[in-house]
Amino acid sequence: MRKSRRVLITGAGSGLGQALALRYARAGDRVACVDLSLERSEATRASLAGSGHLALVANVGSDEAMEQLHETIAREWGGLDVLINNAGIASGGPMVETTMSEWRQVLDIDLLSVVRGCRLFVPGMIAAGSGQVISTASFAGLAGAPGMMTYGVAKAAVVALSEQLRAEMHGQGVRVSVICPSFFRTNLCDTAIGSEKVKTLAVKMMDTAPDTLDGVADKVFAAAERGDFMIIPTVREPMRWRLKRWFPNLYFKQLLKMIEQRTKAS
Repeated sequence: MRKSRRVLITGAGSGLGQALALRYARAGDRVACVDLSLERSEATRASLAGSGHLALVANVGSDEAMEQLHETIAREWGGLDVLINNAGIASGGPMVETTMSEWRQVLDIDLLSVVRGCRLFVPGMIAAGSGQVISTASFAGLAGAPGMMTYGVAKAAVVALSEQLRAEMHGQGVRVSVICPSFFRTNLCDTAIGSEKVKTLAVKMMDTAPDTLDGVADKVFAAAERGDFMIIPTVREPMRWRLKRWFPNLYFKQLLKMIEQRTKAS
């Protein structure tokens, strides 16, 4: 019988974070549901199978809040087995429309929240000789697409961080995975900042996407359990990722064509 793990998920109050919480709980793990809203984290905790789960509040963009979260986990559980850096915000718009305030906000939440989580919880995993770090990036971090400058750059940095962390953890018993989905039906755009035009297009792409939240969550959970590093859980993106790596100029031409078609249709 598999040992029950201690799993912390940021952004667990809705969307992919909530869906993953349900799956880890069904697998027999204890889940710490972390969200900006206690009401949302508590609602997720109450929906989980099993017992021993936690509903916690933390602003992942705050050093102090994350340090307090680390202290709470140390007090309640004595450490973690699985850290899922999932919380984030969406943003959209081209470089010329960005502001420095937007850059700071998106990088602080989408990138530095992952840094905070890893700095605080990975040392305990190294000491234990086991653990797993799973961070939610986005296919936007791989795609090189226009119109999502701050978001794409932040998510690309999460991919790079995960690649380097994977190499650093080699031989220390800590597995590393990064999740890179494209659009699927979720509430990510509810807190999006930046261009309203891009936000409207993103919502439309979510509404017409072939992937569902449950389908994406199932693929992420299965891949993470296998220990896969790069997890691309939406149906069209694995081939697009291969195309970009093997035929970058062809990929770029097709990317521009796709963006033009979507812009005309919006």
